[in-house]
Parts: sequence; structure tokens; C-alpha cells
Amino acid sequence: MAPALTVGDFSRITHLSVKTLRHYHQVGLLEPATVNPDTGYRYYSGDQVPAAQVIRRLRNLEMPVAEVKAVLNAPDAQARNALIAAHLDRLEAELAQTRAAVDSLRNLLRPADAVAIEHRSVPATPAAGISAVVQHADVLAWWQGALGELHATVRAQGLRATGPGGGLYASELFQYGAGEATVFIPVEEAVRAIGRVEPVLVPPAELAIITHHGPLADDDLSYGELGSYVTAHEISIDGPMREYYLCGLADTPDHAKWRTEIGWPIFRADGPS
Repeated sequence: MAPALTVGDFSRITHLSVKTLRHYHQVGLLEPATVNPDTGYRYYSGDQVPAAQVIRRLRNLEMPVAEVKAVLNAPDAQARNALIAAHLDRLEAELAQTRAAVDSLRNLLRPADAVAIEHRSVPATPAAGISAVVQHADVLAWWQGALGELHATVRAQGLRATGPGGGLYASELFQYGAGEATVFIPVEEAVRAIGRVEPVLVPPAELAIITHHGPLADDDLSYGELGSYVTAHEISIDGPMREYYLCGLADTPDHAKWRTEIGWPIFRADGPS
């Protein structure tokens, strides 16, 4: 019979601190092989070392204790691997989100370049469109799906696009976290309604326009520049924000190459230029 290991020896073997081993005992994750009823001393067995090594690695990957328990108690290797794979997928998603936040912060810290803002008169434009009331937290995912469906429908109906795709976003979407959004592709021919796609007439507008370079996840930087400009000049009016996707998801998967025109509705005392 293998000799019992004191908590100190087991700690040195497994690189789990005595405090951590005590916690794992309390939560039922790794219980001692025996506990002396008189002294309360805990003893472990050598057979518990592999389990402790697995626990240490899973906890280093920030797997919750309940999920570690599920891994250790999995009925077979397939179930165990599925639990670990699901946790790794969550870590990769969180890592991608962190990287995007880091890139956005770096962009914010870069010295500001002079930005070009133009005034533009946009006529009413017939288009194929998809509209919905969207939560602000879901707008990027909704935008991606809607734009993909629009491009597929335009190709399937043999329509000719007359300009880049775009979007209209109600003020409520930004102010209250939910509001109406419309994604559209201007087309020359009549659109047959199918699925979520229907013919729309994009209204005319007077806009102040800035071009945003890069992913839409940090387009708030360009919105900030544009909003500061129109409020400083006291020309902002109510109306949906407008975007035109000059180079975007349909053109390249490289977000760094994306170019988006952002339009803010304005009052133009000078008239169209």
C-alpha cells in the first residue's frame, strides 16, 4: 500500500499551495484520501497526483470549479474533451474581444490626424433593403447577416447595384440602446420582395460626411470627430445617421482595409455645393 502524503508533501509534488488544497477540499473538488479524526490532518495518496495536475492546468485556464468537477466526473473521454473544447472556445472568443479592445485603445492613443469632413447633398435613392428594430449590442451581428442576405438577393434577382451598400440608423439606437435600422443596396431595377428583403426608397438628405478607416468596432472614434464638428458649427439636425460601405465585408475579410463613410444629417445654409 502506497504511503500517505502529508498536505505539505502533496503541495510540493503538485505545485498547489496548502491554501489552495484546503479550498479544493472545502468545495469538494479534490478531497484528501484520509483525514485524521483526532488531529484533523489531511493526507493524500499518490494516485491523486494526476487529478491534481489536471485541476491545476484547467484552473490556470480560468475554468470555473463547477466545470472542472464536470470534467473530472465525465463518463468518458469524449464527454471530457467536449467540456474542455467548449471552454477553450470561450477563451478564444474572449481573447479576440480583448485584442479588438486593445487595437481600439491604441487607435485612440495615436496622435490625431487632420480629418476631412465634407458636406454632401444625397438624392432619394431606390434600393433593396432590410429593416428591423435592433438592440445596440446586436447591431454588428445583425448588420453582417442583413448585408449578406441583401448581396445574395441582388445577385439572385440579377439586379445592378448603382452604388455602395449603406445603412440608416435611428437616433434611438444610440440614445436608448434600441432603434430602427435599415441596411440597403441601391439598385437600378425593381426589387421583388423575398424573405426580409423588400424595395425601399432611401430618403434624400443633407449630410456632413467623414470617412472611417478600419473595423466598425471602433467607428465611435470617427462618430466622435464628426459629432464634434457638426455641434461646434451648430448645424446638426434630427434624423437617422447614415453609413456607406465603400469597402467592407463583401469586398475583403481584412478589417484594416475597410472604408466606411459616416453621414450626419445637417442644416445647410449655403445650399448644395
